[in-house]
Amino acid sequence: MTYKQISQEQAKMIMQQRSDIIIVDARTFEEFAEGHIPDAVCIPVESIQNIPPKELGDKKQTVLVYCRSGRRSKIAAQKLAEMGYENILEFGGIITWKYEIVK
Repeated sequence: MTYKQISQEQAKMIMQQRSDIIIVDARTFEEFAEGHIPDAVCIPVESIQNIPPKELGDKKQTVLVYCRSGRRSKIAAQKLAEMGYENILEFGGIITWKYEIVK
């Protein structure tokens, strides 16, 4: 199983059009607290091991994943896909996100 990489523009469109998604920030809690995408939940990549994260219920739900630069989000997305999550969309890093950020 694998994830799909999408553009940040595609991610933003999905966020605007759908309410049944989860946005995962794969950075640390400290980084998350400094600023994150609205409605995102922080699930640090290091915490994704063999047990599905409690924040993610339905394995068919669409999950958008990002981090700071795109490296950790790719790792997190692959780990989630290998756990059986079917709709993982990775869209890179917040450093190039040109939309709203909550601080």
